[in-house]
Amino acid sequence: MNIVVKGARVHNLKNVDVEIPRNQLVVITGVSGSGKSSLAFDTVYAEGQRHYMQSLSTYARQLLDPLARADVDSIQGLSPAIAVPQRRFHENPRSTVGTLTEIHDHLRLLFAHVGRPHCRRCGSAITVHTVQQMVDDLLKLASGTRIQVLAPLACREPSEYRRQIETVVRAGFVRIKVDGEILELADLPGSASPGRADLVVDRLVIREGVAKRLADSIEVALKHGDEVVEVDVDHAPAPESRRYTQRSACLECGEPFPQAVPQLFSFNSPHGACPACNGLGARPRGRSRGGTAPADALPRPCPKCAGARLRSESLQVRINGMDIGQVSALPLSDFSRFIEDVALDERESEVAGNILREIRERTGTLLELELGYLSLGRASDSLSGGECQRIRLAAHIGARLSGVIYVLDEPTVGLHPRDIARLLGILRQLKDAGNTVLVVEHDRDVIMAADHVIDMGPAAGAAGGEILAAGSVDHIRRSPVSRTGPYLAGTVPAVSRTRRTRSGTLSVRNVRLHNLKNIHVDFPVGLMSCVTGVSGSGKSSLVVDTVHAQWRRQSAPADATRSREGSARISGLDAFDRVLYVDQGSIGRSSRSTPATYGGLFDPLRDLFARLPEARLRGYGPGRFSYNAAGGRCEACLGAGTVDIEMQFLPDVSVTCDVCGGRRYNRETLEIRYKGASIADVLDLTVTEALDFLGNVPRVRQRLESLWQVGLGYLRLGQPATTLSGGEAQRVKLARELGKNSGGKVLYLFDEPTTGLHFEEVARLVEILDRLVESGHTVIAIEHNPDFVRCADYIVDLGPEGGENGGYVVAAGAPEEIMQAPRSATGRCLKSLCAASGALS
Repeated sequence: MNIVVKGARVHNLKNVDVEIPRNQLVVITGVSGSGKSSLAFDTVYAEGQRHYMQSLSTYARQLLDPLARADVDSIQGLSPAIAVPQRRFHENPRSTVGTLTEIHDHLRLLFAHVGRPHCRRCGSAITVHTVQQMVDDLLKLASGTRIQVLAPLACREPSEYRRQIETVVRAGFVRIKVDGEILELADLPGSASPGRADLVVDRLVIREGVAKRLADSIEVALKHGDEVVEVDVDHAPAPESRRYTQRSACLECGEPFPQAVPQLFSFNSPHGACPACNGLGARPRGRSRGGTAPADALPRPCPKCAGARLRSESLQVRINGMDIGQVSALPLSDFSRFIEDVALDERESEVAGNILREIRERTGTLLELELGYLSLGRASDSLSGGECQRIRLAAHIGARLSGVIYVLDEPTVGLHPRDIARLLGILRQLKDAGNTVLVVEHDRDVIMAADHVIDMGPAAGAAGGEILAAGSVDHIRRSPVSRTGPYLAGTVPAVSRTRRTRSGTLSVRNVRLHNLKNIHVDFPVGLMSCVTGVSGSGKSSLVVDTVHAQWRRQSAPADATRSREGSARISGLDAFDRVLYVDQGSIGRSSRSTPATYGGLFDPLRDLFARLPEARLRGYGPGRFSYNAAGGRCEACLGAGTVDIEMQFLPDVSVTCDVCGGRRYNRETLEIRYKGASIADVLDLTVTEALDFLGNVPRVRQRLESLWQVGLGYLRLGQPATTLSGGEAQRVKLARELGKNSGGKVLYLFDEPTTGLHFEEVARLVEILDRLVESGHTVIAIEHNPDFVRCADYIVDLGPEGGENGGYVVAAGAPEEIMQAPRSATGRCLKSLCAASGALS
């Protein structure tokens, strides 16, 4: 039975009816804001999750957060659903790749069970033996070998020595080994303590049947000695001495060692965390004068643990000569080889077999997802959105579930086109395991590989929310109403471009930061450049951590002379009046954040209303028109427009505030009107409507035009940021920068600006950036999208792989030159795309 959705009305969905095949790879595509996420996540996933929770007992449901019902008439054929969103992980400084994938948990078990402890004082190996293990080791000696079981005595002072001698004499012992010489206890002087004394417990010959007596002798030695057994072995070619203990301590210097339990290797446990940094692995840099953080305020590795996060005892346990901190610092590709090479005896193999199997399977999935350049110790807050999503995907694959609906949001984000084939292999694995894989995606290769495609549109917002076409890829290609079909069929003509000439050079020399291998790059000024390469090849290190970081240091007078390890020599930055960096971060997680607040529209709007005669007569300032401050807001809902009602065992219900009617403001504030509209009326306008209504207000018009230019004319000014799709949020950020007064020449740095964009929107983005370049500005974008990259004037391709195998400049030049570079994976992708579209550029 397929998944049958009837009457879906979540967000902008227009009473949608759709049938989704089960146990297939299904792609939902369409322009940004057309309702893809509303259908996939807010309808199918939300109802799948809610239906599963309803099957639990009342007691179990009390322990979980209740879920609200989606606005849909019915959904049939649902099964439990799992979401793999695109958002980054929470910025928890204790979260790492190892903890997220649970590989670190298994690694802790491995070190606890088969790790070799070493003394932190003298470096000697520490081995704890049971009596049975001591006996077994001695029974391996050749038959007829003579041995002598000794009990070392702890004789630190003469008085203590005399007491011990009296005790062992009363116990019936007759011999003692003093500084290597065997003496009778009766002949010992009682005035002074020897340097080294070992009680002779027994003399034995290794033969059949001696095991019981040997075990008894060892028990006696442990009881009367210093918890250590020493055995003199008289055999060829030379005598030897073997020492055993049941106590976790160094046999050479007596230094105690904590029991090797999993908590000892956890930086989230007081048993394992480095006391100097509390398991964080770093200490933040100090503040500069005036109390502000320096421009390059990166945390410094903890001097005590050198960034390993663990206490010194934890780092004295080794496998194959490496401690857990060193192992966690390996790239996953090297870590995989380390795990394969772990040398274990028969007993250890039995104990660690399942642990190693789990580690290998999880690591193998991460390698398949092209994350081999990451290390287990990499902090999660340093990961990109695409890396976060692939780590989540790896965790789900490792769970080996079946009969589940997996809902993924653009899994190709952050992936080079070369690596998408491997991602598709992972998605097929999920499907072949008996799952339904529902993917929101724009990538051409993923859409072409789908079993079923749902194309949504025709436009965004109120003009979207409909199913334009649904069926096989061939059906979408032939559909006369599909906006995706022409791009799949290759009937959209390629953009014809004339290469522009540079007006200068931004020269970057000797970049050695992170994995960059002392590279030299010359970015053309006055053109649009793309930095490309596979994941982990060094793109962000070059653009963000080098170029942008250098600008920040130059812009902070107090820190202008600060040096930083790995800093490059950069010339040409003085040609720019500003450097603006637009990243992939969220624009807000609260419903109080809106396009108006984030885009800089709210302040001029409040100023506009505060200057009205009626407002001035009443003494209202700009603060009166903020729904986040007391005075002008509705106090019943505190300016939220809605009130949450707790329903105990049912989900909390969010209802429109019955005092302000959802308008956020009190009656007195709403009485102030501009052209007959209150501040709440203005916030309810779309960007296009606001351009007509507020077109004569320069400060407002400039920002509205920026939103309209990036294709967001359908957004309402007061629309909560939490309802925006990934593509919409990215373009709001872009519009914010474009709307600023960019007097002088600006260097724009973008981090994957095509994230969440449809083919049509990529073309529109290229037009916007072209206008920036034509205005005298310079654009450098980190990007993977081949439709965008082929429109660049200049490309810097890094690689050839990620991590330590990356960090080189593989090729640099115009797209036509990159296509001719034999080592460039980007060049091969561009050549394939241009051949399919019948264009060379």
